[in-house]
Amino acid sequence: MEHFEALIVGAGPAGSFAAELLAREGVKVALFDGRPEGEPKACGGAVTAKALKAWPHLLNAVGRTVDELEMYSPSGKRLHLQLEEPFAIYSRIAFDSYLRDRARTAGAEVFAAKISGRGIKRTQNGWTLREVAGASVPAGMAPQPRSCTPRALPARGPRAAGAEWTGQMLVGADGTGSSVARMLAGPLPPSEMEVAFGYRAPLPKSRESPTVIAFLPGWIGYAWAFPRLDHISFGIATTQEAFEHQPLDKLLWDFMLGYYRQREDPKARLWASRKVDRQRDERIREKLATTAERYAARIPGLNDKTWDTRHVCGEGWALLGDAAGFADPVTGEGIYYALRSAELFAESFLVETPLDYEERWREDFGRDLKRASQMRRRFYGNFWGAPFTERMIEFARGHRGIKRVLGDLVAGEQGYVDLKKKLARSALRPV
Repeated sequence: MEHFEALIVGAGPAGSFAAELLAREGVKVALFDGRPEGEPKACGGAVTAKALKAWPHLLNAVGRTVDELEMYSPSGKRLHLQLEEPFAIYSRIAFDSYLRDRARTAGAEVFAAKISGRGIKRTQNGWTLREVAGASVPAGMAPQPRSCTPRALPARGPRAAGAEWTGQMLVGADGTGSSVARMLAGPLPPSEMEVAFGYRAPLPKSRESPTVIAFLPGWIGYAWAFPRLDHISFGIATTQEAFEHQPLDKLLWDFMLGYYRQREDPKARLWASRKVDRQRDERIREKLATTAERYAARIPGLNDKTWDTRHVCGEGWALLGDAAGFADPVTGEGIYYALRSAELFAESFLVETPLDYEERWREDFGRDLKRASQMRRRFYGNFWGAPFTERMIEFARGHRGIKRVLGDLVAGEQGYVDLKKKLARSALRPV
């Protein structure tokens, strides 16, 4: 039985980055990757400009940088954003593999083992993790397209069923449904969850494939089209409370049809209009029916009061990324917070004050996430007789200052704490 200083459950961005930072400083780290081989996380894969500036090495992962974005209001008004700071879109297989490989190169030991709550035991000397004998990682909603980079785990000798590992610090980085978080911080109610679902589909054969964000007509949330190197990730993000599968799935299909429709006819509408070429739409629909691969996931979307009461570390344990609830309640974006929380935890651990991690994340990004929780209903609510997202895009179409603030928000450079002031100041400046 091997003993480690840190046992990190979950090899997504948060777990792998924490493992790398600790291992580089000589900490003996075990990193547990419990996902099926070749199974990506259900995620759009966007990494903000703020994250790329903080950690430039992320650009070494195989992906696509984006400096232009098309944004649509609920009624279909289009806003073209030329971004001053580009963001990146990755296949999560490629992105997560890149970060996990860096952790391994730094000296972390990576185990292809799923650790559940029943396999975690606290002891006098720390923690014991046990791989449940005969347990298999559950299959996901859909496989990744075959042409994507396959996941590679280190070659290791045969491991006995029910293998065990011991360690001093237990780190939960195992996502929204974290078994570590449920055991140590308590479960989150459905009202504090968001839903993301979508399809991986082929790239269009004609015209360019733009990156698109479209706010939903009549619903909380937005749809996206994120072209990757060999396919497009289409999806919708909404709250658990607003989620209704059939109408939202139909809305997503309308969005996908509109996206391909515009590639063939630049004058076509994104959402279905009265002038629809039904034969063309049926041809596109039939093609998607045979090629699109579905995925779905939950995202944390904490209420503002929960940020004051929920703790993400304690004596001998810590939570990172989605497992801690660190995701933007307005957009669902979580990769920046996954990486930043890993960094803050590693810094605290390395100076032997791991409990300081709680105060550090609150000072660093806690206020902004709480503010986003407070703004969520207003962001998707009404403003001057129309959805705020409708007015926001209308104003940005006619005002360069507001358009610039919106671009900074997309890039991750504009927080929510002073968003209202920035918008007001921009609106008062001459166009």
